[in-house]
Amino acid sequence: MGSYRSGVVTLICHRAWLIAAFAVATMAAAHAEGCPQPSDAIATDRPDVTNSSIVVPVGSLQNENGVNLTGRDGGRSVDGTNSRWRLGIAPCLEVLVDLPNYFGSVKSPGASGFSDVAPAIKWQVSPLPGKIDLSITAGVALPTGAVGIAGRGAQPYIQLPWSWELHDGWGVSGMFTEFFRPAELTGQHMTETTFVLERKLTERISLFTEYVGDYPDGAVPTQLINSGGMYQLTPTQQLDFHVAFGLNRNSPSYIVGVGYSFRVDGLFR
Repeated sequence: MGSYRSGVVTLICHRAWLIAAFAVATMAAAHAEGCPQPSDAIATDRPDVTNSSIVVPVGSLQNENGVNLTGRDGGRSVDGTNSRWRLGIAPCLEVLVDLPNYFGSVKSPGASGFSDVAPAIKWQVSPLPGKIDLSITAGVALPTGAVGIAGRGAQPYIQLPWSWELHDGWGVSGMFTEFFRPAELTGQHMTETTFVLERKLTERISLFTEYVGDYPDGAVPTQLINSGGMYQLTPTQQLDFHVAFGLNRNSPSYIVGVGYSFRVDGLFR
């Protein structure tokens, strides 16, 4: 049984990275003029669960961080720093890594420990007709964290974030993600869907409301309404906050978080 699971993990990882390799090969023929530039304002994967459909510019390094307070089943926990590093390595192509995130119980019940480190590669397919942006992300959470927090074994995932600009500062976006946990005895597959309605109030201030649904195989889903906002201190720095509430008994009662992100340009000069 152990060798069978190992083979499944290897197969899934190979498929995920084959998709990533295909993205790299296709990018060689893509037109760079439609890709993000250092003159563009920062676009982050936080504070909503839905990641940005836009990659970072070539030669730019972006760091995104945050801290959350979560209430569930009468207990409270804090997690941070939710650090994600993103590096633009080619037009419309970036590599990223989620660093281990520490979860600490403030009030029992609740587990404590670090999550996994998770490298990935992201290719921006867009722009598509109608101001629709789309990206493909392929990554894998490596088994470096506590089992009670991160689960067992390597956990590959495939992700499709998209966004569509409307009129008068309005926009919609969403994300479809497939998570694979072949080393687990149950719940080896989970689908996550999100949908966001966003309004840009000024050049620096934006607000959003988001639906987040996690649907594991053979288990009750978790569903959240997540709302918050972003404030750009400068074109390359962002402050953010969010407040989420669970929609069913299997979900956290609430999540409150704040964050700070920045981008450094021109590293490949």
